[in-house]
Amino acid sequence: MALTKPALIGLTCISLLILALLGCSSPVTSATDSAAQATPTLNLTPPTPTPSPTPPHPLSIDYLRSRSYEGSDFVIERTLGPGSNYHQYIVSYLSDGLKIYALLTVPQGEKPPTGFPVIIFNHGYIPPTEYRTTERYVAYVAAFASNGYIVVKSDYRGHGSSEGRAESAYGSPAYTIDVLNALASARRYPDADPNRVGMWGHSMGGYITLRALVVDPTIRAGVIWAGVVVSYPDLFRDWWGGGSSSGRSGWRTSLVNTYGDPEANPEFWDSLSANSYLRDITAPVQLHHGTGDTTVPYDFSVTLDEEIRAAGRSVQFITYDGDDHNIARNRDVALTISVVFFDAYVK
Repeated sequence: MALTKPALIGLTCISLLILALLGCSSPVTSATDSAAQATPTLNLTPPTPTPSPTPPHPLSIDYLRSRSYEGSDFVIERTLGPGSNYHQYIVSYLSDGLKIYALLTVPQGEKPPTGFPVIIFNHGYIPPTEYRTTERYVAYVAAFASNGYIVVKSDYRGHGSSEGRAESAYGSPAYTIDVLNALASARRYPDADPNRVGMWGHSMGGYITLRALVVDPTIRAGVIWAGVVVSYPDLFRDWWGGGSSSGRSGWRTSLVNTYGDPEANPEFWDSLSANSYLRDITAPVQLHHGTGDTTVPYDFSVTLDEEIRAAGRSVQFITYDGDDHNIARNRDVALTISVVFFDAYVK
């Protein structure tokens, strides 16, 4: 029997009433209710951005440590006349994509099973326009080369035939980078023992050597003659006269204007100083200085000697009474002492 429309409506009402009594919800929802249930809750509070770490300043020790130094294979550009018992070459290698030249000496005779020990030789300041690879430091290089060492004397960028622009060693990391790439290149050289490497530096080259020692813990020993080896605050006070705008000091003026002077911002200037990282040195250090040096104060080496000792690291300090910046009166004695030191810790 067909149900009438009123009967259908009545059954529907009875069904809804039964569902309500049983605790069931109605399957019928309004369009408005469905839309409300489907709408997600929006979080209108923007997320807090994570600040990017501030990169280290390019002149800082942390920056030098953050880089890699691959160097390259040495390319022999020219063969020079031999020394007393060693070969000599002008070679090139890569540093920051620049072609850097260097003097390379290689002992004559049979190569040891692991290769010859190496000395990276860091020369002092010579006006870049006057610098020649085979001039100056001839006797110094010969002292090490004739005693069985491969010697690599880098022509820092902008010096001799090296590509790039000459920089201030104290206002740019460029020369230290060139030296660390020279070290990496020497370790790739087939005749070299990559695990027996020492470093020698004079004056500005002493500054570079100290920085390399706190960056690369694999250097076996360091020898510094009359080095510029105090912290940046000490350089301001004792070498630059407390100023920031004399001589070749455009970089100093720029840094002081940006970061403040050492008294206002000691943390920044300490971050540039190898002296702040002396506890990280793994190599024994030997210092030489003449008390009559009028170019780099003798007290610089006195200070570094005290700081290395305070850091609990190994240091020897040899002084030469009344001698000059090049230790000219005692050069042969100082070279012999340096060779003996490298023999003990590198060879």
